[in-house]
Amino acid sequence: MTGFELVERDGLGRLGRWATPHGEIRTPALLPVVHPDPERQTIPPREIRREFRLDGVITSSYITWRTPPIRERAERDGIHGLLDFDGPVMTDSGAFQQHAYGSVEVGPEEILDFQGRIGSDIATVLDIFVEPSAGPAAAAEGVRRTLERARAARARRSGLLAVPVQGGAYPELRLESAEGASPLADLLAIGGVVPLLEQYRFADLARAVLAARPGLAPERPVHLFGAGHPMVFAFAALLGVDLFDSSSYHKFARRGALMFPEGTVPLERIREPVCGCRLCGELPIEEMAGRPPAERERALARHNLFMCALEMARVRQAIRDGQLWELAERRAGGHPALLAGLRAVVRGARHLVAAEPVARPAFRAASPLSSLRPGVIRFLARVGRYRAGRGPYRLRDRVPLTPDGLRGVPAQAADGSPYRWECPTPVGPVPLELLEVYPVGCWVGPEEFDAPAAGTGPAEPEPPLTPEEDPNVDRVHAWTARQLAGLLEWQYGTDAASLAGPLRAERSRSTGRLRSASLGGSPHFLFGPGAVPRPTWLGAQALHRAVPYPGSRIVVDPDAAPFVAGGKSLFSKFVRGGDSSLAPEGPALLVDPDDHLLAVGRLLLAPFEMGRMERGIAVRVTAHARNPGTEVAEEAPPGYG
Repeated sequence: MTGFELVERDGLGRLGRWATPHGEIRTPALLPVVHPDPERQTIPPREIRREFRLDGVITSSYITWRTPPIRERAERDGIHGLLDFDGPVMTDSGAFQQHAYGSVEVGPEEILDFQGRIGSDIATVLDIFVEPSAGPAAAAEGVRRTLERARAARARRSGLLAVPVQGGAYPELRLESAEGASPLADLLAIGGVVPLLEQYRFADLARAVLAARPGLAPERPVHLFGAGHPMVFAFAALLGVDLFDSSSYHKFARRGALMFPEGTVPLERIREPVCGCRLCGELPIEEMAGRPPAERERALARHNLFMCALEMARVRQAIRDGQLWELAERRAGGHPALLAGLRAVVRGARHLVAAEPVARPAFRAASPLSSLRPGVIRFLARVGRYRAGRGPYRLRDRVPLTPDGLRGVPAQAADGSPYRWECPTPVGPVPLELLEVYPVGCWVGPEEFDAPAAGTGPAEPEPPLTPEEDPNVDRVHAWTARQLAGLLEWQYGTDAASLAGPLRAERSRSTGRLRSASLGGSPHFLFGPGAVPRPTWLGAQALHRAVPYPGSRIVVDPDAAPFVAGGKSLFSKFVRGGDSSLAPEGPALLVDPDDHLLAVGRLLLAPFEMGRMERGIAVRVTAHARNPGTEVAEEAPPGYG
């Protein structure tokens, strides 16, 4: 079965490695469609790998099978020899031709066996293409027959197998298909969507993928058939799509059109050097129209494929930087249909929240949809459950949580009762002590640049504060203690808030923000982006005593427990359960099945993915008994992982 490994992530967007017989595919990845006849290839496959640095290609096993001279060569030399390509090759099965022409001359067993004989790295089941306009009975029958064929294909093939997920426009059928395909597939391929892509029905596309999402096995890469335009890459990656394919780069070239992340432009409309890519530097874009047809088509195809490769690289970099949502929003501004698709994504954001990281380095509001991102949805839901600081008093302006800012805000009355203040933020009023929490703590939006000059100091509260504030109270100290307790409750629950009592919090001299919390000079918690209190080994021990099992815990298989206790990262296959409310990039206590504390770490996977991913790290250990508060090496000992 699959050898997919998640390396980095931003929500459902995944940087991964997928092992195939002819090398790894680094996801997200584009597999350009190439014709099996070398005489009909606009760009030779070896050039796709060498010049455009794309890992793999996809070609049609059906066209190969039905064309006797090509079929003979493929059976003699293999599909890699036919294409003169030494990287991973995926083959489709003829389902799209069946959709386009009404029928194919080959059966599902025969085309599957043919894909095996020619050495396809990733073979595809001959599924039943369910049209988006299909009625419920036809769609259900398509799902049933596709799964029937997939079960037969799995029994016949030991190599990598792509199983399409069908269901048309019916969410319950998409989910049923995804759940049925997951145990059979090495690659889960969202099928029946080419008409949606061709008609720019991106909202329907989002609904189709989101409907299937809960049933898609997290340990399998996800493929989106027919998605090869750079304008959709970031949008689809938000939905967890790992692999893309399309012949668009040469289809648009044949029509005399250039592809850009913002859309497609006919060549005859271009009069200025609007593209700065190196290929258009060799043959200026405004000069292409005057070249012979074959030369023009090749130049356009190379430009189009370069734009696809460049945008895919941008998507991967955005995932690394935690900026995939920002990139998708910028791309959605290029076309109303894509904006409608992104609106459908945020309406279905409940499917995305479980994989949402606890914090990112920054939150830049790129559009009105920014306030509906999954990180905001989760934040507001947690604010609604937060108990420590909710109250009736409002500040007119946002107060920085620095000594200078906090000196102007009353912390408690003379009788010691706390004043519970809330501050305005772009997502509504938020308890003052949570203003550094992601996303409001690093929010950068237009409000900060077009608002009138802010007033100073707290507003007159409604109702008036009584009794009068005690002037002898150290406001900064009181607010620091309140903030520390609030952040511990926010991250670990109400039982953890009591840990703040004996701790001494320190603020950064340069920013005034919380930097650490210590006891007797020994750090227990360190604060980084998003104001997440990350425990040292001492803090982990205190949390372990304060927070009841299974809160904030990941349970480690006994076979891996000694290695985790020694500082080695926890691999997914050694996870045996834990707190399902934890999130990627958040801290977790690593314990054995008897709840003995082994280490503390930072999650890479979401809890629903742990134990299912067959390769890779689930939690990176950050502190343990022999290394109480620093990052450790991640390599595993022999035989582990």
